Amino acid sequence: MKNYSEDASRQYHIQVAEGEVGRYVIMPGDPKRCVKIAQYFDDPVLIADNREYITYTGTLDGQKVSVTSTGIGGPSAAIAMEELVRCGADTFLRIGTCGGMQTEVKSGDIVIATGAIRMEGTSREYAPIEFPAVAHLDVTNALVEAAKEKGCPFHVGVVQAKDSFYGQHEPEKKPVGYELMNKWEAWKRLGCLASEMESAALFTVASHLRVRAGSCFLVVANQEREKQGLENPVVHDTDMAIRVAVGAVRRLMKGEAS
Repeated sequence: MKNYSEDASRQYHIQVAEGEVGRYVIMPGDPKRCVKIAQYFDDPVLIADNREYITYTGTLDGQKVSVTSTGIGGPSAAIAMEELVRCGADTFLRIGTCGGMQTEVKSGDIVIATGAIRMEGTSREYAPIEFPAVAHLDVTNALVEAAKEKGCPFHVGVVQAKDSFYGQHEPEKKPVGYELMNKWEAWKRLGCLASEMESAALFTVASHLRVRAGSCFLVVANQEREKQGLENPVVHDTDMAIRVAVGAVRRLMKGEAS
């Protein structure tokens, strides 16, 4: 395809050139989290800052690693992954926030996704809806082992990925609220752990590109606990999810070096 960038050596959206990122990339949604994540690297360097995409590259245990923000939702996350793969990345760890759906999934817990419900639009432009959005087993196992090592409360299972934040939180106000509420109840009854906005797209794009992707999230709050009058504080500190992702990268690198 035509390169629309003013600098033909750089990807159009993320403005990163081949060789400027490592194989392993941590992908937060919020650009402001990039600096926080990069602080876990040795000698981090700002590579690019364009639109919602900020990229830092440094090293962990002597190997090049990067962090690139994606903004909110599947479309921008898919663009980031497509362009990062062209620059040399092949292993992606999404780190973000989610809302719990099962009452045992509490504020401040970590959720590690094994797969994602494709209740969004981006993945449909990559694969028929029958194709599952599944995290890569190596990345998932590394995240689980890192969470165990950190001693944090965590849950492993399926998450829901949607396109509309307010469709989740105010479905009764939407013209298709009947459908949103019925599906939400179905996801709960199927054991879905949490709701977020990027994993279904990332997992599906990763399958298409034959690269690896996994996700871990901080549970900000749980509206189902709120409905039942259970304790439900709002938690914003993503540091533990970041530490789990960094620990998982280290485990993957160690396993692949042995």
